[in-house]
Amino acid sequence: MIQSLTIFGDSSSSGLGALGVDGGAFVIQLITFILAFLVLRKYAFAPIIAVLRERQEKIESGVKLGEEMQRERAKLETEVEEKLQAARAEADGIIASAQDNGRQIIRESEDKARTKAEGIIDAAEARIQQDTARARKELEKDLVGLISDATEAIIDEKVDAKKDAALIDRALKKRANA
Repeated sequence: MIQSLTIFGDSSSSGLGALGVDGGAFVIQLITFILAFLVLRKYAFAPIIAVLRERQEKIESGVKLGEEMQRERAKLETEVEEKLQAARAEADGIIASAQDNGRQIIRESEDKARTKAEGIIDAAEARIQQDTARARKELEKDLVGLISDATEAIIDEKVDAKKDAALIDRALKKRANA
């Protein structure tokens, strides 16, 4: 090993030799490095760079797609909110209409019931008037008979129909004025 170092260091005492570097070996290593670099660049670096570019494009397209989806989501959320508001307004309108219809039906039912009740009351009043008139007529007949009987009893004579009617009319007028 010492011998190889001395041979290596013997080549020249100035320049690269002073540093312990053999110029010929350096040139060969440089050529080998350049050839290896060119081969790697052509067969290894190009596909690797292509894969990296493809990944970068996919990432960029994914980011763009994500941003587009966020914009689309925001747009859809506003559309959904607008449709919900429209649906709420429509539902409120339907409810108000149903309430108005219900009130109208109630009013109509109340009017029908009131009309029917008034008809029943009118019929009852008419019946009461008829019954009252019938009762008065019967009462007058009974009263005429009683007065006639009373008159006969008081004056002890039979009263004819004309005289009887005149006495009854006078008695009824007295009673109506009293």
